This record gives sequence, structure tokens and C-alpha cells, in this order.
Amino acid sequence: MKKSSLTAVLCVMAILQVFSRAQDEPKKRIEGVDDLPRHTYKVEGTVTELYNDQDAFRSFRKLVRADIENDLAVYEIEDRTTLRGYYNVLLLLDVMDADYENALEKIHRIRELHDKQARRLTSGIVTESVLRTYIEAGPDRMFDKELFVRILSKAVDTLPWDIVQESIEQLKGRMDLLSENFILSIIQGQFDPVVERAGHISNDIAERLISLRFIRDFQLPLKEEIILVFEEYIAANQYEKEDIWQERNVILSEKDDLRPVIIAIWDTGIDTAVFPDRLYVNPGEEVNGIDDDLNGFIDDVNGIAYDVQEEKTTEILYPLGDAEERLPELKKSIKGFMDIQTAIESPEAAALKSRLAEMQPEELKLMLEDMTRMALYAHGTHVAGIAVEGNPLALIMVVRFTIDYHTIPMAPTIELSTKMARVYRETIEYMKTHGVRVVNMSWGGAVRDTERDLEANGIGETAEERARMAREMFDIEKRALYEAMKNAPEILFVNAAGNDNDDVAFEDHYPAAFDLPNLLVVGAVDKAGDVTSFTSFGKTVDVYANGYEVESYLPGGDRLAASGTSASSPMAVNLAAKLLALDPSLEPSEVIELIHTGADPNSEGLLLINPKRSVQLLGSR
Repeated sequence: MKKSSLTAVLCVMAILQVFSRAQDEPKKRIEGVDDLPRHTYKVEGTVTELYNDQDAFRSFRKLVRADIENDLAVYEIEDRTTLRGYYNVLLLLDVMDADYENALEKIHRIRELHDKQARRLTSGIVTESVLRTYIEAGPDRMFDKELFVRILSKAVDTLPWDIVQESIEQLKGRMDLLSENFILSIIQGQFDPVVERAGHISNDIAERLISLRFIRDFQLPLKEEIILVFEEYIAANQYEKEDIWQERNVILSEKDDLRPVIIAIWDTGIDTAVFPDRLYVNPGEEVNGIDDDLNGFIDDVNGIAYDVQEEKTTEILYPLGDAEERLPELKKSIKGFMDIQTAIESPEAAALKSRLAEMQPEELKLMLEDMTRMALYAHGTHVAGIAVEGNPLALIMVVRFTIDYHTIPMAPTIELSTKMARVYRETIEYMKTHGVRVVNMSWGGAVRDTERDLEANGIGETAEERARMAREMFDIEKRALYEAMKNAPEILFVNAAGNDNDDVAFEDHYPAAFDLPNLLVVGAVDKAGDVTSFTSFGKTVDVYANGYEVESYLPGGDRLAASGTSASSPMAVNLAAKLLALDPSLEPSEVIELIHTGADPNSEGLLLINPKRSVQLLGSR
């Protein structure tokens, strides 16, 4: 036998022995996000070059497939979100490899892993139609777009509109925004800098890159056809779902014998001019550039603020900087984006789609940063408007933090996490001192976000090293926030569950995964009480409220409908503040009990807040 042949045989035998041992050994159980394996892939040149090189990308995707299949063989993973992610990457790789039958099997497996009915019905619906077109047309025929439209139309037309409306609208909106330049703006703006700094990418970026390549090759060529099918389905079924929230709403007035209740909106800042008569006022302070009450904060008449470096500032509204001159256009862009997400054909949506279609990758990157900045500028004001509606004695305390809007964010460091921990303690102590009763927190932290920010800045030799660094930084912040909230038992903290459609406990989101008697975590349903496709979930998510197309104020006084658990959380704050205005003697645990007891389950067993019933329960105590 030739030496080369003997070597090949020995290699095969070694692989078989490893496989045999893997079959005999028990799988390693994955308890949480820290237990998940991380992988690193060296990239020669740029990610853009890898993305465009057929041969290099084929070799790259084989490495990714091997790692995912090995992880599934070695680890016992019960988290459905993680499993869906793994099988989705394998699905895309199967399609790229023209393994259509295995790809169809992956789609069915992914649907079985969805708990939300709308997700089960719509997941992979476009990809399945692509696969069935290939299979029906046969291997030697060109892709038949007319056949694809017939197959997709048949699949979509059978869907129950009342269940899948949001999902279909989002699928259409996603296709409206996608283009080759949009994809390149992500790769060049987010992925190329990573390789330039570190020379490699993590499995997180690798999986996103595979998804973008799949979109380019298998969806963008069918963009017009996909949008047409969705448009026809939406037009044929368009009707307003029943709004259950108006009937449940409670509007208080002065005749209800109310007491003032201070609500801290811990967010990106507020345009106080929008709420001139609804603001908390610190009696010991004036706007004069001096710390009049000697509490360490200057000009904290309506609240406090910290900048992106976690240093104190007197600006209590997120700064737009040089984007302020583009504010009118940014407002139109944000409205257009929201309208696209909900399949509303508005002038703003049409203008945004037109602009995106014409932009080059670098222009798109700058525009997306501008829109991120605008969203942060508007977020706190939008949240505040929801929290105080219908409660004349609700007083807003502004508590501003600052998030970096850049595509490559500021690099995480131990020093920055330590400063953030200090800010958490200072902020909650300030709330205690000034009599805050309820706090809205439409935000949260996740260890994987820290990992991604480290990678974006080229920090860490491997993905495993970044995971260790991120955990150390994350725990500094997490412990400080937990202890500060625990040491403020007189304050009710209300937190948004998050918009990642994942288990908050498995992913270790703070504070949503905290188990504290003075914390209420809120997920999102739509106006009919059906669970949204985006809301996160888990054992620590207590109740659900309307978080779909909720209208509220923007800075300057304009109004806009927006979706997210950022809107459902202040819905619950609104109820809590009304209960406290009616009975200021209530403890946080009693407020939570009234909200829980008053809530009723929807068709999927999720507890929906019912303000009217909770107020009635208070009256009957």
C-alpha cells in the first residue's frame, strides 16, 4: 500500500474512533449562555473579499458546518432559541449545497422549536417556497419565477391573518429594506473592521455572514416577487384587529382623590418641554450651574443625566450633535421605517425606500448611524408619554443614560464597567432620596452584547477569550445593579423583557433575569392581546402588555406609533403609578400582586395586564 493511501486510511480510522467515543460519552449539558461553545475563523484579506469569493466561501462554510454539527453531537442543548439558530444556519448551508430534502427537514425542525404560533406558521415560508420550486422544476431546468410565485402564494394564502399579521408585515418590511448595497454596508461597516484589527471572526459573525450571503443569492433575485405576494395577501386580508386595551384602560382625574406619585423614566433622556406640568421638581435646586443642594449633581431640577463615558452631565435629553440640523429629515425617516415595518404605504415609507435604493454602502452606514441616534434621542420621551397618560398626578423624574450610536461602538473595558456600576448605585440612591415610587427601565444588558462590542473593536485573541472578558465586565455591572435594586425595597422597578425573542434567563439579561420582590418584568403583545413575534420570554417575565404600534410623543411634541417591549413596560408602569396615586400606602409587592391578580390569560396562557380589574381590586380591599 502506498504511504499516501495508508495515511488516508489511518485518518479515516482516527475520525471513526473519535466519533465512536463521542457516541459513548454523555453529552455536556448547556445550562446557560456561558456554556455555549465559541469558535474562531481566520480570514485572509477582508470579509468583503471572502463574501464575494465563491471558492473561499465554500471552504469557509464547510468549517462552520463542521463546528455546528459537532456542537450538536457533543452538547445537550435544551434552549430552543439556540437550537433554532443552529438549525437555521444548517438550513442555509443545505440550500447553498443544493441539498433540498435535508433543507426541508430543517425547516420543519425549526418550526417545531417555535413556541409562538405565528412563528411556527411563517418561519422559513419563503425559503421553503424556493426549495419546492427547485424540486418541482427538476435539476436541469432554470429557476422558474412564475412557479415560485404560485408556490409562495399558495403557502401564504392559507395562513390565518389574525395570527400572522405582524409576522407577514415584518417579512415584507424586511424585503423592502434589503439590497445588495445594504448588505455590503453591514459587511464593510461592521465585519471588515473586525478582521482588520484581529485577523479573525467569531462564529457569531460567521453565521450572520452566511445569512447575508444566502439573502443575496436566494432572496434578493426574488425581491419583487416576494413583495408582490405579501402585498396581495395583506391587501386581501387587511382589517383592524380588535383592540382590547381601550376597554381595559383607566383614566384618573382630580375627583378620584389622588396623591402625587413620582415616576423615574430611566432612559435616554426626555424633552421636558413636552410635559411642562408633569415634571418632578427638586425644590433644593435651580438652573444656575451650581450644585445648590450639595448632592453632587448640578442643576438637577427635573432629574439627573450621565454621558457615554458614565460622567455626570446637565443635559437631560440625548444629544443629537451635528445630526440636529438633519432633524426634520430624520423624523421622516424614522416614521418611514416604522411604516415599512408594519406595511403602511405612506409618503415617508416611499421616500425612505427610494433613498435606500440609491445609496452606496458608506452612505448607508452613515444614514443608519443617524437613524440610531434619532431613535435614542426619541426613546425616553416616547416612553414617558405612555407612562403618565391618564394620570394627572404622575410626575416624571428624568434619569438619563447614554448609548453609543456608532456602528463600531466604544470599546468595553473593566474601567467603564466599574464606572457603570457606580452610576447604577448613585442613580438608585438618588431615586430613594427623592421619593421615587416606580421606575421604568425599557432597557437591559446582555453578556453577549459585550462580547460583540469587544469583537467589533478587535479585542481578544479568540472568541473564548472574549467570552471570559465579557463575563468579567458584565458581572461587575450586574452585581451592582442587583444589589442597588435589592437595597431599594420601597421602589417598584418595571423592566422591559427585551425584543430578541429569547429566554431572558438562559441569555442572562439584566435586570430581566433578576428574581427580586420589587421587580416586575413585562413582555409585549399586540392590541388584540396576541403575543408579538419579537418579545423575549421566560420564567422571570411576569406579565404582558400592549407593545405593538403604541402611539406616544417625540421630542418637540410630534406623535409616533412604535413597537417593542420598550412600549409595553411603561404600560405596566402606567398602571402601577395609578394604583399608587389612588393608594400611596401600597408596597411594591402589593402593587405587583394587584397587577398579577387583575391580569387575565390570553389564548396562549400569557398574563395580560388589566388596569380596570386591578383598580377594582384595589377599591374592594
